[in-house]
Amino acid sequence: MADKKNNRRNNRNNNDDDFNPKFKKRKKVCPLCKDKNLVLDYKNPDQLKKFINERGKILPRRATGACAKHQRDITLEVKRCRQIAMLPYTQD
Repeated sequence: MADKKNNRRNNRNNNDDDFNPKFKKRKKVCPLCKDKNLVLDYKNPDQLKKFINERGKILPRRATGACAKHQRDITLEVKRCRQIAMLPYTQD
């Protein structure tokens, strides 16, 4: 009886349905590190719209692919742009 329970637990843990060898996740590359000429500017809201979602929230690093240093810069520039009313705080 105890062996059946252990086998069920082991089978559940060893189930590799989520693993697909055809598709390998690629690591996102920071768009600001990749293009050295790209400079964030709070006066350019079209450039900053790539880093906010349709509700007006700032996208996280896992969505933008930015490194930690540049994600802090993105956040700062978006907040500055919101302060001078070039980007909305929320979308209705």
